[in-house]
Amino acid sequence: MTCMTAPVKSSPLGLTVLALLHHRPLHPYGIQQLLKEWGKEQVVNVGQRAGLYRTIERLQTGGLITVRHTERDQQYPERTVYEVTDEGRAVTRQWLEQMLAVPKAEFPVFPAALSNMLMLSPDEVAPILERRRKRLAAQRAELERQNAAAPAGLPRITLIENEYLLAVVGAEERWLQGVLDDLRDGSLTWSPEMLEAFQDAAEPGADASAAHESTETAE
Repeated sequence: MTCMTAPVKSSPLGLTVLALLHHRPLHPYGIQQLLKEWGKEQVVNVGQRAGLYRTIERLQTGGLITVRHTERDQQYPERTVYEVTDEGRAVTRQWLEQMLAVPKAEFPVFPAALSNMLMLSPDEVAPILERRRKRLAAQRAELERQNAAAPAGLPRITLIENEYLLAVVGAEERWLQGVLDDLRDGSLTWSPEMLEAFQDAAEPGADASAAHESTETAE
């Protein structure tokens, strides 16, 4: 009986590792260095080296990459060099097309925090959101600096992720500024009493109860 290998689950880091190995065979340290040199750490989580090694292991187990050779050098520990397989090339294209074409529910933390923001008062929320706006402004400035520092004539496609990030960060910064303006002028506000009154009014039978009470009062 043949044991079938389960398909490797796609991930941003997995896709990026496969893409780098399309460029040339690499050992894990070389992959990590190239991720930094090409600015990929802005779009994939490479903060923990262990995560990169786990991804490489998954890709190898799934048959998407294979060992090309092992490098031995007196100055460095033994290094295993990987290359992409034919199956890995096909899967890379499948993952890339899927990620480009299909919006995915990624459940980022900020919308989750916004949905629970009513636990704080407007006066508490305003300075917190202002801190976020300032961080976004700094991110936007850094992305603009990177774009300005790019060599003249560099093909647009090589910085397309920066272009996207700049658009997203700029849009959130502008939205946050609007929310902050509304908090400060009072057009966006809430209180426990306001929320409780809305909840009471929205409960099933609330309208009927109110009408009944009104009738009894009239009598």
